[in-house]
Amino acid sequence: MRFNKIFILGAGAIGSVYGALLSRRNDVTLIGNKAHTNIVNSTGLSISGSLNAVFNLKAKSEIREIPESTLIILTAKAYDSATAIERIKKLIRKDTVILILQNGLGNEEVVRSIVGDEIKILRGITMMAAEFFEPGKIKFWRGETIIEKDKIAETIAEIFNECALKTRLSNDIKKEVWNKLIVNCVINPLTALFHIRNCEIAADSLKTVRNGILRECIEVGKAEGMTFALGLEEKINKEIVDYTNFSSMYQDIMKGKKTEIDFLNGRIVKLGRQHRIPTPINETIACLIKFKEEKHELSRKN
Repeated sequence: MRFNKIFILGAGAIGSVYGALLSRRNDVTLIGNKAHTNIVNSTGLSISGSLNAVFNLKAKSEIREIPESTLIILTAKAYDSATAIERIKKLIRKDTVILILQNGLGNEEVVRSIVGDEIKILRGITMMAAEFFEPGKIKFWRGETIIEKDKIAETIAEIFNECALKTRLSNDIKKEVWNKLIVNCVINPLTALFHIRNCEIAADSLKTVRNGILRECIEVGKAEGMTFALGLEEKINKEIVDYTNFSSMYQDIMKGKKTEIDFLNGRIVKLGRQHRIPTPINETIACLIKFKEEKHELSRKN
């Protein structure tokens, strides 16, 4: 099976990179905001970092028609999932496949509640990093894509690998999602609060905060039936040093946009309450990010 069409629904930083690389061998259209899509259509998509090239591919602000055998890669912000899928609900065919490549927990449930059980929905995560501070220009760092094991997922992995998007299938995607969630809960809000690159939160002065976030996440994860590798705290603390990019949440805060905090630390807090597990550090972090969002909202109104 091959796909006749691939849509990148929510072509921000990560989505634009996937669209660019996949366009080498596939019919791809980016779906994003007009400022970005206008530049892409007029002068191309400039990619730098792990690869330096300009890609000429199609870009639109909305999907108006979905052909047979279409793959939709959902890379919109987690809080925009419902709106993005609702807009195309009537266009989706029974053979349409939706691959969710987003941060956070609960994304599949949101999509499935809109399209139903007949549509194939696959969960994946990306370990790539990308920065998007100017329309038409993306900087990225290569990283693995992980997709839940499935017959159709095998086809997607083959397509991705052909286009230099290193991809593997997982028998336990929930564990993969949780592992990334925990990393995001540490990196994203701290970098957004202090306006720093990811590697900078590796400072010794933040170790107590980092480990506090980690331990709360792990306890909540265990209550959700997850098991984690021994030494996860040490592993994450060691790896952070090599992450030189600006996190997606930092980028959202710098642009005065809403963040995905409700799907990260906010989700940990919500699950913690359900299991009666205290999560004071994650709750504090979430409240601080919410305050920054509110300040931006007030600034926009004034």
